[in-house]
Amino acid sequence: MIIAGIDVGSVSTKVALTVNSESMIKVVIPTGWSPRQAGENALKTALCQVGLETQAVDFVVATGYGRIALPLADKTVTEITCHARGIAYLLPETKVIIDIGGQDSKIIKLGEKGRVIDFVMNDKCAAGTGRFMEVIAAKLGVDVSEMSDLAKGETPVEITSMCTVFAESEVVGLLAQGTATGKIIAGLQLAIARRIAAMAGRLNPLPPLAFTGGLAQNQSLAHSLSEQLNMPVVVPADCQFTGAIGAMLIAKEMFAAS
Repeated sequence: MIIAGIDVGSVSTKVALTVNSESMIKVVIPTGWSPRQAGENALKTALCQVGLETQAVDFVVATGYGRIALPLADKTVTEITCHARGIAYLLPETKVIIDIGGQDSKIIKLGEKGRVIDFVMNDKCAAGTGRFMEVIAAKLGVDVSEMSDLAKGETPVEITSMCTVFAESEVVGLLAQGTATGKIIAGLQLAIARRIAAMAGRLNPLPPLAFTGGLAQNQSLAHSLSEQLNMPVVVPADCQFTGAIGAMLIAKEMFAAS
């Protein structure tokens, strides 16, 4: 039995693949301009690791913003449902998920076994998302992967706007004043943490909280979130693959029921 979950995000595409329920193969690639091509390539890359072709896959569930672009998917499921299932598998005691993706932010409140009780979502603006951080990192002349270390231990400067265009302009002004890059990044992360904490507050969150998505790899941002929420924020080892793992688990159930 070969089952796959594909999470086609705006920035990256992730695949979680299982062969006879014995192991999990995980692959992440940039989504690029074509969600369909990214989904197909990511699945082929995962299958290549076990010497299999696409036609060998028994069932595929696709999720993420590009899920409808994948004709190879047997079923599409929302990312909220898939993230909930993925976290219930990775961190079963989780009560709330904070997911910051490439283009949106989601706070998901969970019941037993990953059941979604409620959620809030910021999908009208890319403020504080992965794309936002990519734009700011480029303006600062650093890589997104460097931002956590650069901000660590720095005193954050006040960032007044979370709009990508205005924040970019604000960063340019701070650089012109000679403000250290680390202080600017720390300020941006604090502003993001405050924004997410305000969203989470609408759901009256209880610990433990899990932080998922590409930005969850930023340890200093996770620390800022914990401080703003006044409770521990746990980052699972497979934080970037939560949606794909959830999709794979749902695919496994659907195939068994078919």
